[in-house]
This record gives sequence, structure tokens and C-alpha cells, in this order.
Amino acid sequence: MKQSRLENIIYLAVWGLLFAAPLLSLYVRTVSDTNIEFNWTEVFIVWRHFAVYLLLFLVHNFLLAPLLVHRQKRILYFSLVTVLLVAFVSYRYCSRPDRKDHHMPPMEKPLPPPSTKAGEMMGKKPPFRHHPPPFRRDMKEHDVPPPFFFIGEHEIMAIVVLLLMFGANLGIKNYIRSRDDRKRLVELEKQNLEQQLEYLRYQINPHFFMNTLNNIHALVDFDPAKAQDTIVELSKMMRFVLYEGNKQSVPLSRELDFIRHYVTLMQLRYTDKVKITLDLPQETPERQIPPLILVTFIENAFKHGVSYQRESFIEVKVTVENETMHFCCLNSKADHPNEEKGGVGLANVRKRLDLIYGERYRLNIKDRSEAYHVELGIPLK
Repeated sequence: MKQSRLENIIYLAVWGLLFAAPLLSLYVRTVSDTNIEFNWTEVFIVWRHFAVYLLLFLVHNFLLAPLLVHRQKRILYFSLVTVLLVAFVSYRYCSRPDRKDHHMPPMEKPLPPPSTKAGEMMGKKPPFRHHPPPFRRDMKEHDVPPPFFFIGEHEIMAIVVLLLMFGANLGIKNYIRSRDDRKRLVELEKQNLEQQLEYLRYQINPHFFMNTLNNIHALVDFDPAKAQDTIVELSKMMRFVLYEGNKQSVPLSRELDFIRHYVTLMQLRYTDKVKITLDLPQETPERQIPPLILVTFIENAFKHGVSYQRESFIEVKVTVENETMHFCCLNSKADHPNEEKGGVGLANVRKRLDLIYGERYRLNIKDRSEAYHVELGIPLK
């Protein structure tokens, strides 16, 4: 997931101030006290500790945080954060300068044996020697806290600082994402009127309705029943465009019904040389989808994929798996494609998908010499 420019500036500013703080502190001390010299060793020691936190921040920012903020994989995120915390505590424990002192009791310096020669000559007792307390002599190895499970005061404070850093990272990412979502919604609302007009110009196309009405007129003489059914199909399409096309989302079942009506009417225009295959699910979940997006690709398939000189084909398939709708449209390419203008166009459809879904959708278009293949996957609301 690509980070925004504002987010990068925030991180650079914060870490820049943190790494500059030791320099400023030491500089103030040397100015206020002339006996103190500017020692780079102190600065490098502080920077070494900061570098560990910076490395953990980069791992969390680019690898772990996107799992929670953008992909909503909570279990995986908290599991990896736990592993990262255990590794961090283990590193601090192993790098402690007094780590060896936890593995053995302090060594008592043996006292030299008293010199009794002078005492024997003078008839006196040797001087009293103080011996270490018995509890030090009795201390055993199992009384020492085991490594990697010993968490001291410094480790607790380091964990708290690390968790606060991770929380701040998540807060900034959520803020940036919510801000981008608001901007996309505002832009979407600004273009709503223009898109509605594009939808109407797309469906209320004089050529489309002229050809449809001519086909209905031809059916009236030899198949009146089919002509009546065609009029019903056309009225359903008009109702959907006028009353549903200006909404932000419609039920998936209504969108698929519109595609059925559209393909049914388009089939009246062509002979058996055009093989049209429509595979739509009979039962769909109660989910929402932006209106009149899928039919744009189908319209382009009819406009540029049908040849009157040779056999042509158009294959449309829609499936729903794991809360994701998969759309596939495959069509042949005509020798002289129809250059008739109309419809929202692929560029506007892609822009609309970007505004609604951001990076959560997948659109793959393959323009081969013999066929045109479109694959679209979008999450269902």
C-alpha cells in the first residue's frame, strides 16, 4: 500500500527531531558549562538505541500496520506484533551489560589465611576474620531467574514505549485513510451529476433505441408475442436507468437483471453468426454494487467485437465468491470495429472504480490480436 506524501512528511519530521535531540542537548550542556566537551560517543550511544526503535517502526509501518488498517487481518496482525515484542525483549535482555551477573552469584574474594606465627609466639589467638554471609555460599544456579523470561523495569518501559509508537503509527494511518476517504466522497459527489448525464447518454442512445424499435417493428408482423416481450424488456431497462442509475449503489440482483435485459435486446440485432453466451448466477447475496459499471464492458464487446463478415462471439460470466464479485467478458475482435461514440467509456469507468474502491478492486484488460478479454473483481458491500 503506497503511503501518502503527508504521512511520509510526518514520520520524517518526528524521527528527525528524535535524532536531533541528543545533539541539541549536548550542545546546550557544552555552552552552559565550559568544562564539558562535545563528545560524539554519547551521541552515538543514544543514536544506537534510537536505531533499534526506528528499525521496528519501519517493520511495523510497511509490513504489519497495513494488515490491520487496509486488509482488516486482526488475528495475523496481533500475532506478528506479539512475535516482534518477544524478539525485542529477547534482544534487550541479551544486550544488557550486566546479563552475566544473572547467571552466577557474585564471587567473593577469598581472604588470605591468617598468619599465626606471631600469635603462637606471643600466645595470642589469630585475629578475627569476617566471612561472607552463608546465604551467598548456599546460592545455587536455579535461584537465578532464567534468561529470556526475565523482564525487568527497563524492559517494561521499553515495551510501553514500543506499544505507544505502534499505536501512534496506527492512529496516523487511520487518520490519513479517513481523510482520503472523505476526499474521494467529496470528489464522487461533485462528479455525481456529470456521471448521471453520462449514464443517460449511454443508455438513451438514439442509435440503440432506433435499432431496438426497428427490430420490434419487424417482429410485430410475424411474431407479435415476441414483439410485446421485447417492449417489456425495453421498458424495464428504461425504468432501471431513470430510477436506479443515479444512485450510488443498487442490489447486485437488479444489476444482473439489467444485463439480461440488455443482452436480450442486443441479440435481436444479430444473426446466428454471433454466438452470445451469458452465464449469470441465479441466486445472489444481498449485496450492493455501483450501477451500470458492468454493462459498459458488455456494450464495448458488442460495439467492437461483432463482425458481419465472419462468425463472432461474446462470452459474459459473473460469479460471486468470498464476498467478491468476479466479472469476465471475452469477445472476438471485428475486422472493422464500430467507431460509434457513446457510453461512459473505459477511462471513466476506471476512474469511477478508483473513487469508490481505491486499491481494493482488480481490473485486468488483455487486448490480444484475436480477442479482447476483461476481468474485474470488486468487493461487495
